[in-house]
Amino acid sequence: MNSQSKQTDEISRTLARIKADALAVVCAVIGGVGLFAMTAWLVIKDGQQAGQHLQLLSNYFVGYSVTWPGAFVGLVYGAMTGGAVGWAIGRIYNRVVNVRQR
Repeated sequence: MNSQSKQTDEISRTLARIKADALAVVCAVIGGVGLFAMTAWLVIKDGQQAGQHLQLLSNYFVGYSVTWPGAFVGLVYGAMTGGAVGWAIGRIYNRVVNVRQR
């Protein structure tokens, strides 16, 4: 194997990995801000049935409601859920990459 082929293999192995911690942080921010923004939009909209479907999240997220305090509770729950999902995706992806490279 020549040196250029070795370098190409090393680069492809390095680039194939995902930093699970960084992906978790990004997904946490997206999840938290996303749920906060959706809740805030529905509170501002304030129609008769505004937030009827989003209110169903209170079955899973204790303390969540389509209100201003609920928006902040949703920010925390969205961040935790998004972070956990992002971390899990990163870890699973890296394991699949490891198996394929063997």
